[in-house]
Amino acid sequence: MDDFDAKIHQAQDILKKARHLVALTGAGISTRSGIPDFRSPESGLWDRYDPMEVATMTAFKQKPAAFYDWIRPLAQKTFAAQPNPAHLALARLEKFGPLQALITQNIDGLHTKAGSQNIYEVHGHLREATCMHCLQIYQTAVVLTDFLANGHIPHCPACGGILKPNIILFGEILPVTVLNRAKRHVHQCDVMIVAGSSLEVAPAGDLPMLAKYAGAQLIIVNLSETHLDYLADVVIHADVVDVLPQLAANFVPDYS
Repeated sequence: MDDFDAKIHQAQDILKKARHLVALTGAGISTRSGIPDFRSPESGLWDRYDPMEVATMTAFKQKPAAFYDWIRPLAQKTFAAQPNPAHLALARLEKFGPLQALITQNIDGLHTKAGSQNIYEVHGHLREATCMHCLQIYQTAVVLTDFLANGHIPHCPACGGILKPNIILFGEILPVTVLNRAKRHVHQCDVMIVAGSSLEVAPAGDLPMLAKYAGAQLIIVNLSETHLDYLADVVIHADVVDVLPQLAANFVPDYS
């Protein structure tokens, strides 16, 4: 048995004994679905734009056209994307296994498409947009159709104000209720699995440390090293699409 297989078996053993499993996912879980990682040099998301010039709340208010010019290719990829085996594996772990909460840094909604139920989207999502003037909330499937097709900035049908997708921009406060509920699960869990996150962005990137200090076991699955690898009980440097289905394979429906 090589080192990779040994780590898979070690992680499987931990999951078999888990009673309250929490997962934290990042961009790495969705790259195989065609959604680029913000921080990969080859992704292109930051090749033409400085995030501080297009993806802060101040920048959005001052130059919404620059924001929408930047986000349009990402939005097109996101709305076309489908869950991959890693998303489906986590849905399986929730339905048939010990997964009690799924905390994600992603805005793509692929965990929902995969069938996961108890999801905490700490960086927001693209399903809705809010009018910056009257605060009316709209489903993006309705109000972003013309934007996705033609690049026209979306405006509120009621008052004409500019619509902002319900994602968290740089400098914005994370949704407090969502984050607090996620943290409650982190403090209660006996196992946390990190899947496809570099853990570089706080406060989500600090959650594995909170879980570990509360007594939980920690499994990290990520292509590259993270600064919390030293805390983990199992570290698997591989693509989550190749790992998570193996970790979920032992959990089957209970017909007893």
